Amino acid sequence: MNWLRNINGRIATVAVHDVFMAALSFELSVWFRYQSYGKPQDFFFLWHGTAIFACVCAIVFWRMGLYRGIWHYASLSDLIAIVKAVTLAILIYLPVMFVMDRLDNFPRSAMFLNWPMLIAFLMIPRLLYRFSKDGDLSAVFERTDDGRVPVLLIGAGDEAETFIREMARNRLASYRVVGILDHKQSRIGRDIRGVTVMGGLDQIEDVVQTLDRRGRKPQRIIITWSKLDGIAIGTLLERAESLGLSLSRMPKVTDFQRGNHDPEAMIEVQPVQVEDLLGRPQQVLDRDAMAALITGQRVLITGAGGTIGSELSRQIAALAPAHVTLLDNGEHALYRIDLEFAESWPELSRSAVLGDVRDVERLDVVFHREQPDLVFHAAAFKHVPMVESNPNEGVLTNVMGTANVARVCGTAGVKVMVQISTDKAVNPTSVMGASKRIAEMICQGLSLTSTNCRFVTVRFGNVLGSTGSVVPLFQRQLARGGPLTVTDREVTRYFMTTREAVELILQATAATPEGDQGGKIYVLDMGQPVRILDLARQMIRLAGLTPEVDIPITFTGLRPGEKLYEELLHDGEAPQATNLSGVNLAAPRVIDYELLSAQVEKLAAAATARDTDQTLALIRHLVPEMQDSPPNPADLRVKKTIAQAD
Repeated sequence: MNWLRNINGRIATVAVHDVFMAALSFELSVWFRYQSYGKPQDFFFLWHGTAIFACVCAIVFWRMGLYRGIWHYASLSDLIAIVKAVTLAILIYLPVMFVMDRLDNFPRSAMFLNWPMLIAFLMIPRLLYRFSKDGDLSAVFERTDDGRVPVLLIGAGDEAETFIREMARNRLASYRVVGILDHKQSRIGRDIRGVTVMGGLDQIEDVVQTLDRRGRKPQRIIITWSKLDGIAIGTLLERAESLGLSLSRMPKVTDFQRGNHDPEAMIEVQPVQVEDLLGRPQQVLDRDAMAALITGQRVLITGAGGTIGSELSRQIAALAPAHVTLLDNGEHALYRIDLEFAESWPELSRSAVLGDVRDVERLDVVFHREQPDLVFHAAAFKHVPMVESNPNEGVLTNVMGTANVARVCGTAGVKVMVQISTDKAVNPTSVMGASKRIAEMICQGLSLTSTNCRFVTVRFGNVLGSTGSVVPLFQRQLARGGPLTVTDREVTRYFMTTREAVELILQATAATPEGDQGGKIYVLDMGQPVRILDLARQMIRLAGLTPEVDIPITFTGLRPGEKLYEELLHDGEAPQATNLSGVNLAAPRVIDYELLSAQVEKLAAAATARDTDQTLALIRHLVPEMQDSPPNPADLRVKKTIAQAD
């Protein structure tokens, strides 16, 4: 039977409590009336009346959904439901008992005592339970009111309760919650502020059909569970599209705190972003260690105007450093981050320095003037096809720039240098990836030999929304009406939000022991790789359009230097566990730094002379695992056509 499936342990506990309270209130009311008459009677004097009243209440409470309420979210809606249920139970009980024994020996006025007593017995435990959890009962008595657009919520926790309450208390609210889905089986069949948890996340189609039959079909699905991962959100997006519903998410709970917004203002949900589709559970960060690393220190960031460099600058500024030096080769990028600092951290001591990491003399002047304690080296050429077409420039910036920064760190009294690397450095198929691997090797070598400066290398994949990444490209193509261009059906990439990447960079740096000279590489946990074709389809759905119908997707073939999938660890880098959530460790490959230095000098000479053949040969010598990129299918088709013509 359907009702049996909705019974769980907590509902049974609530049912037993409510029926017991019904029996207790009946006995107390009858006992009190006989006491007031001066004819005291023992308890259970009318035991059959008590039993019948308890049975009537059990049935009425069940039919009216009294057991489904979640006590943690007890509210005025629950009080109203209790008043209705108790009133109906008494109105049913009186004629039933009249038919059975003409209410013999039963004082009719006892029911006037029983009515408020039972309401109090049912409601007070609920309020006390909520108070024990929240320490505040003010939210219980806020006014309720329906919104306009019927919506289905995903998640039956604090955020759902907050959303329902805010929708009820704001007379201008746009939404009316008609149902909730949740991942916890124990919550299914229960209520939050009168709204029923109707099923699990995999039952969305059935729940929407049920609501449709009741004339309450939702027009929108709203995510009110902040811990829902990207894969689940992507699945919800597809299922919402198939049902003709839009998908949104609730703003952060902090945006709803009372007193932080105009009570008459409209509360707007937020559209699901690409970041939500790729999101993972929030990592637990040791912010005290991060603050200890930065607070009171002089910090220099190279590439400070870039995607990673600018986010590093922001998060570092929030940790109260003594001084920040923003170093960048691009005037406009440097101007923008310096202007942001002037607006957001006007009291923070800072310097905006134009300089190229290729220019070691400029670096020497800047470092000895600024006297940084910590250096974050984010300056690099990162666009694979662009570096593939300009290999000498890539080497001069990515390899020699890193070598210059590292050497100056060793002579300028820097305590820690952090090298920002990439997953493309693992088994590279591009000059960019190989150049970043050589940069890793330089820092690893110095880490094994330096006595006054710690060198930390942090490796991770693509940063979502960074300059030159696929997401801004798809957004521009969507704005033009398509098509979206994907290199290959099977191409996958690791993605991470900029904020998360920088937080983990700081976390890894803060956790590096003072005496660690092991040349290890910290590898950020990137989660599961994302197929770019799936990402393209999801971004089309986020725009409210249908893939392949409203917006076509075309395949262009892999570009020079690209490969189908990226790797985070080389076969020779045995992964080692760390006590940091979201951070792994790659054991170093042994490096002879003197031999490496000699080869790097030769590479620098070849790149400076723009001797491309020699540059490429030396790169392959230094990075023997470098592979040729997979052939472009389009090129293969052209070659096949030419061969057939011949």
